Order: sequence, then C-alpha cells, then structure tokens
Amino acid sequence: MKKIILFLRGNILLILICLLFLETRLFRIDQIPSSVYWDEASIGYNAYSILQTGRDEWGEFMPLHFRAFGEFKLPVYIYSVAISEAVFGMNAFAVRLPAVIFGLLSIVGLYLVVLKLTNLKTIALLSAFLFSITPWFFIFSRTGYEATAGLAFFIWAIYFLQRSFNGKLELLVSIVLFIASMYSYNSFRILTPLVVAPVLLYKFVKKDYFVVILSVILLLASVFPLYKLYKEDSGLSRLQAVGSKNIVQNYLKNFSPEYLFISGDANPRSQIPNRSQLYIIDAIFLVLGIIYIVKSKNPKFYYLLGLLLLAPIPAAITKENPHALRAILMSPILSVLSAFGVYYLTKSKKILLIMVIGIYIFLFGSYFAKFIGNYNDLTISAWQYEYKEIFEKQKEGCVSDEFAQPYIFALFYNKVNPNDFIKTRELNPVNDWGFSTVKSFGNYTFPKICK
Repeated sequence: MKKIILFLRGNILLILICLLFLETRLFRIDQIPSSVYWDEASIGYNAYSILQTGRDEWGEFMPLHFRAFGEFKLPVYIYSVAISEAVFGMNAFAVRLPAVIFGLLSIVGLYLVVLKLTNLKTIALLSAFLFSITPWFFIFSRTGYEATAGLAFFIWAIYFLQRSFNGKLELLVSIVLFIASMYSYNSFRILTPLVVAPVLLYKFVKKDYFVVILSVILLLASVFPLYKLYKEDSGLSRLQAVGSKNIVQNYLKNFSPEYLFISGDANPRSQIPNRSQLYIIDAIFLVLGIIYIVKSKNPKFYYLLGLLLLAPIPAAITKENPHALRAILMSPILSVLSAFGVYYLTKSKKILLIMVIGIYIFLFGSYFAKFIGNYNDLTISAWQYEYKEIFEKQKEGCVSDEFAQPYIFALFYNKVNPNDFIKTRELNPVNDWGFSTVKSFGNYTFPKICK
C-alpha cells in the first residue's frame, strides 16, 4: 500500500493529464460525432459477427484481414471492439471506447519515451500534456479509427527500442509491438521497416547476432500474411495513381504552415471544419524546440527530427493530401518538439511556465467547447447521420446506395444476425475501383434509385 501511495504522489501530474484526457474523450462519446461513419459501422458489425459466430461478415473464420467494401481492414482494432462489445453491446460507445484506451496508452507511452530520451521529467510531462490536448489527436482519440491502435503500439515499440540499447530482450518486445502496429493501421507497415532497419544494422555491427536474427525472423513471419492483402486489396490502387512528382508535393503539404496553423485537414471527420491541426502558439514553440535540439548537440534528440521527417511518408504516397490520419505519427512528435520549446523558454522561470500552461488550457477549453457545441451541426452528413435515422425506423424496404454502403448501417443499427445476412445477401458486380456492394439481403434492397 505504501508503494502505491508513493507511486501516486510521484506521478500525480501524469495522472491528472490522463484524467483530463479521459474526461474530454468519454464525454458524450456516443453522441458526438452524431452517428457512426461507415468504417465504424463496418468495424462494429464485423466485431459483432466475430462474437456471434467466430467469423466476419463474409464468413471468414477469425481473419487477419477483414474485407470491407473491396478493401481490407486490419484485425487489431476490430478484435478490440469485439471485447468492448462483449461488455457494452454493439453501439457507438463500444466501437469508440477502444480508441480512447489506445489514446491513453499513447499518452503514457509518449511520457516514457521522452523521459527515457531526456531524463527530464518536466519535458516528459509537457509532451504528454500537449499531446493530450492537441487538436490533431483529439477527434481520432474518441472515434473508431484503427490508427489510434497503431499509434499506441508504435509509441510503445519506440520505448522498448530505446531500452534495447541497454539489453537484448527489449528488442524482441519492441519488434512484437511494431508488428502489432503493422496489424493495426497501414501507415505503420510503411514506417516500421524505416525505423527498425537502422537499429538491426547497428545491433548486427555490435555482434548481437542471435537477437538480430530472431527479430528478422519475427518480422518476415509477420509479412507472409500480407501477401493476400497486397494481392487483393483494391485500395492499393490509390497508391499506384500517385507519381513521384506528386509524392514530393504531397509530402511537403504536410509541413505547410497553412495546414498546420490555419486551415487544417479538409476532411470534417478529421477536424472541426476550418480549424488548424495545431494551435497558433505551437508555431513559436516548435521553432524554439528545434533551436533547443540543435544547440544541445545531443544526437539522441536528432532522432526526433528523423521520425518527424518519416511520419508524413504514408500520407504522401496516397491521393488525398495532406491527410491527418495517415500522418498521425506527426502529432506526438510535434507535441514533443513544442514541449522542448516550452522548456527552453521557461527553464528556471516557474511563473512563466504556469502562464504558458494556462494559455494552452484556455485554448484547449475553447476548442473542446466548440467541438461539444457545434461539431454535430457542422458535420452531421459527413458522419452519415441520415442512415442512422433511416435504419432505426425502417426495418425493411428499398434504400438507395447512391452515396454510401447502406447495407452496413442496416446490419449495424438492426443488429442483424450474421448467419441470416450470409444466407440471404445478393451482391452487385465489382466496380472499376474494386469496391463491392450489397444488392440486397433479408427484406432490404439497395439499388441506385428506389422506384
């Protein structure tokens, strides 16, 4: 009991940061956003199908990749939602709760990463605090996005990667966590090899042959199941359409001051419309943070800048850009850089530090109030609320599929038995993009136009 009390006393500020995060993420989580988006509905129903039958909506037994609308979703978040639904049932709360948990793990993991990197608790706490309130991460950490799981595993993988320089078992733990991130969100399938390869090379030069060979075996074993995904996933056509010139342009857009500090991501499911990814005050502290790193001449700090340069690559090679979700790794890194800047400005000036924290709390309070008060009105159609209205009332009949995949909402809101869906469904031909659509199931039909 004494150890617990000492732990709580020693980490009271981190606990307060976590409580702030939980309070602002769980508040009305099932009501704002107004309804589940089709990806959330797909995740929720496939998790429900796994619970009921051990199979996904297409009848595949415990799959590693879940077919959805002609592309494939990754397993980690869906199985996490299955656990959540086992407790809370199939609803918006159960679909979104794992994102909150993974978000909390990301904050704690980032604190440990920065503490290990700097050995300065002030910078570690500032990093966790700024990450917990940044607009970039806010919506993603309270809605059913797979990326939050990938980010949490990736941050913890980095932490154990740091520890691996003083041990051997930690590298294997890190590799397992990197693999988990790769099976959570596609961006981390691109980033993981770029981060891990230099470390394995370093370990090989240091003659840690056994742990390097075992790590490579684990990574290669994890790649084999990806063959089906890259062979069959029509979503990869998005990558093939982007030329090298466009990749460079897309990459640079992710660092655009207009994007970061003025307009933000244009997708209303990623950000409050016309709100920036960061606070304008972050522009000052990011510059100061980079100056602090350069002046420190600490090569370990340069690792942060390297990660920042890698982070937008998954977004750069796809058509929609800049893309806050695919470049989600930028969010914690930019928070750390801002924390460096705050520390650099306020070191030995406690009153100034308190003032800066007060400004950030005010900015986040204003952002949160805007989100709670206006977000649903601004984005109700973007979250496909109309389908919620339709299928909570309409239990059969014709619903046009002109604008989305209405069948998945019918399955989700009516909690349709997966076996009944598989027995009665009829599919449309696959379109040019490779997206599949359901023509009908049960007493529902989904033509382009209902007559």
